Amino acid sequence: MFDRLEDLLIRYEEVMGELQEPDVANDTDRFRRLMKEQSDLAPIVEAYKEYKQCRQDVEDSLAMLEEESDEELRDLAKEELNGAKARIEELEREMKILLLPKDPNDDKNVIVEIRAGAGGDEAALFAAEIYRMYVHYAEGRRWRPEMISLNENGIGGFKECVFMLTGQGAFSRLKYESGVHRVQRVPETESGGRIHTSTITVAIMPEAEEVDVELDMNDCKFDVFRASGNGGQCVNTTDSAVRLTHIPTGIVISCQDEKSQLKNKDKALKVLRARLYELELAKQHDAEAEARKSQVGTGDRSEKIRTYNFPQGRVTDHRIKLTLHKLDTVLGGDLDEIIDSLIAADQSAKLAKMNEQ
Repeated sequence: MFDRLEDLLIRYEEVMGELQEPDVANDTDRFRRLMKEQSDLAPIVEAYKEYKQCRQDVEDSLAMLEEESDEELRDLAKEELNGAKARIEELEREMKILLLPKDPNDDKNVIVEIRAGAGGDEAALFAAEIYRMYVHYAEGRRWRPEMISLNENGIGGFKECVFMLTGQGAFSRLKYESGVHRVQRVPETESGGRIHTSTITVAIMPEAEEVDVELDMNDCKFDVFRASGNGGQCVNTTDSAVRLTHIPTGIVISCQDEKSQLKNKDKALKVLRARLYELELAKQHDAEAEARKSQVGTGDRSEKIRTYNFPQGRVTDHRIKLTLHKLDTVLGGDLDEIIDSLIAADQSAKLAKMNEQ
């Protein structure tokens, strides 16, 4: 590990030297690449430098204890020694986590699909609430939400909703949200006051660039139709809605959120690329079954991951057995405690697997 850290420190200093060259800003691609590398290396290099300083502090404190007879100074040296040793342990764990292989998709924007499952209108109403939860969370992190496709049920619920969140690290935070979300509550339409259980599915997909997915436009069939919905200028008056069919996979995507047929076509292609990329990632995961076992669930749509229980005001994430009694704040977009716990559990599992090797 320390040989690798030394190599990263040398590379970091090389990058910093290149960034100070007078002509580097003239080459935009090179400048952007170096800035990205510098940003990626900085946390691990800073931790390693602090680690080396703590090791030096331990040596200095031990030397003082050997040479010094004054009790006050010896007590001070012991305090510094204990503090440095404790920090070394923390830094060793931090550096191991920072050295874990990084998911290449972590910095990407995400496309989110929410679909109502079992429970009819109640499931659709819950799907709309989960959509709002993610939008509130995104706004708190200054990510930009953008609706791609929406199919409503007429009473404020969403049968299906596809939207995009644009912002730094969106996938790294939200990739653990894929799966089945379950709600337990008394529906407004229930006269007997019985608690019903309904489900929705959430799929989190990294936005795929053209370099990630080779898309043959001859495999794509586009149909245009008149948009339906809540009215408004241009809706129901022009053939602006687009239905995209990917012939080899049978994937069908409808998009009618924009007034422009061209913009709807562009959004549909974004969703198609993301779905094809997700299929490719799923194949890789299946091929690396052992690696997948060491991860907290990050993609299986059939996995029941979380329950939102309204009578008890609690949210339970089943993968890490975490229960929070603050349902309202979670639905209001306060997801960091859950997501941070999922990330920590995933890192711990990967560290344990690395230590076995």
